[in-house]
Amino acid sequence: MHLSPAQDAHPRTPGEEQFALAAELLALLGDRTRLTLLHALSSEEADVTTLTEVCGAARPAVSQHLARLRLAGLVDTRKEGRRVIYSLRDGHLRRLVDEALNVADHRLSDRPPHD
Repeated sequence: MHLSPAQDAHPRTPGEEQFALAAELLALLGDRTRLTLLHALSSEEADVTTLTEVCGAARPAVSQHLARLRLAGLVDTRKEGRRVIYSLRDGHLRRLVDEALNVADHRLSDRPPHD
């Protein structure tokens, strides 16, 4: 696997609190359904029905994942009538999701062809 030099490398050595929060964030991203939800929200805000269709999981599971992401401060909500609309909290998370998917693309393209 090739890692290119980071353009936006962290400017200083992180402390314990930064490492702990970063590990917590990466653990949340380590779930396929949550990663799919965050990716969907990186392009536009959506309600639970739309997000359920996007990720193909059961609605109760999607609601639980969204609640976890909201409690972690990664997504925001707003009411639109009776619907709850979800959106990403900030662009840093969008870039993190994109980078994780870029690493996956590179790893897949680096695999030797199957016989």
